[in-house]
Amino acid sequence: MQDYGTSAGIGFLAGLRTMSACAALSWAAADGRTRSAAIPAGPVARTVATTAAFAEMAGDKMPFAPDRRIPPSFAVRLAIGAVGGWMFAGRRASPEAGALAGVAGAVAGTLLGRAARGPGTGAPFGLARGLAEDLMAAGLAAALVASAERQDRVRPPYRRPI
Repeated sequence: MQDYGTSAGIGFLAGLRTMSACAALSWAAADGRTRSAAIPAGPVARTVATTAAFAEMAGDKMPFAPDRRIPPSFAVRLAIGAVGGWMFAGRRASPEAGALAGVAGAVAGTLLGRAARGPGTGAPFGLARGLAEDLMAAGLAAALVASAERQDRVRPPYRRPI
């Protein structure tokens, strides 16, 4: 079951902060810690994903920020959780089960994160709860990237153009 811990964790992160999960995937892919090389991992991709994660954290505190449980937002969180779960499944793990663990983590992160935040940023301690959620998301992202298994992907042999 430990092979699915990072899969559920990236899903949980997607439920809390979607773009933080994307940034974590990009940083993990750069270090060879994802199942496939399909995740953009170059310096530009990592910079864009990390900047988007910080922008999401700032935007989440705005009074007009939409609820994370509305269908489009919830669906994106589930999709990112599934992709992340697939990519973070251990070498001995089923990627399909990793995707399911990611979806389950995304559901938990979305619902528990919303419940912990309370009615909104205008409520007493709403901003402080939002900042605490940001710190938790950043710490979880760093921990997931560090704990993800190195994936020994087989690279195709180099062939000279004819």
